[in-house]
Amino acid sequence: MSVGLLAVVDDILSAALKASAKTAGVVIDDAAVTPQYVQGLEPARELPVVGRIALGSLFNKFVIIIPLALLLSAFAPGVLPWLLLVGGTYLCFEGAEKVTEWFGMHHGSAGTETVAEKGLVFGAIRTDLILSTEIMLIGLASLDPDLGFWPTLGALAVIGLGMTVLVYGAVALLVKIDDIGVRMTASPSARTRRAGTRLVDAMPTVFRVISVVGTVAMLWVGGHLVIANLADTFWSGPYDLLHVVEHAVEAAGPVVTWIVDTAVSAVVGLVLGMVVVGIVLGIGRLRGSSAH
Repeated sequence: MSVGLLAVVDDILSAALKASAKTAGVVIDDAAVTPQYVQGLEPARELPVVGRIALGSLFNKFVIIIPLALLLSAFAPGVLPWLLLVGGTYLCFEGAEKVTEWFGMHHGSAGTETVAEKGLVFGAIRTDLILSTEIMLIGLASLDPDLGFWPTLGALAVIGLGMTVLVYGAVALLVKIDDIGVRMTASPSARTRRAGTRLVDAMPTVFRVISVVGTVAMLWVGGHLVIANLADTFWSGPYDLLHVVEHAVEAAGPVVTWIVDTAVSAVVGLVLGMVVVGIVLGIGRLRGSSAH
């Protein structure tokens, strides 16, 4: 019995490891997007907020995504592309909204610190729901369909838990690097103090870069989701065009092909996101004018 149980566990872990490798790109996006949600918080609130977002991510994966993905894949597989299409559009909207903020356009109204923190956590968990959905669906699609229900469920659970620990562990470390630098500045060693000072001085630039990377990641992932799932639903035009562009540059190598694919997806995400931002702003203005 114990040997059989170990064999099942080994099969689950092996399947989860292979499937996780295919989700690496989205995991990087998730890790790049999340730190911007804790920028501006008091240092004492950074880890608690990251912890709340991580718990929300686990709720997303284990209570919403995994059960829904298994049910839909069994009884209504045609619904999954539509869900990913909606999720990708929302990511494009969030990314485009952040781009408009770079140019001085601010959305929403200021509130108290407590309300702002709740809003940050909710926004991060909402974005995580979309990214986690793609992670889990890619993982599910990468598993052997003959694996069986319980091993599949076990593999998805391993992927969900492992990716959450990986992403939010990295985020927690990243947001506390400046505190580590401050402690280093109090070291008796002059070399350590200099390294700590450089680390502290570098963090604002690091977070600005992360903010830009996170925004581009949202546009890239959102645009790619829209292109791929439009092709799986009712319109293959954007996907066919992307395939033509990829074919035109594939002689330059896989790295250039990936860069071009990413750039095209990001541009599509930005254009679509700007359209949605315009619609949302228009609806907001209409509501405001009708209220007066």
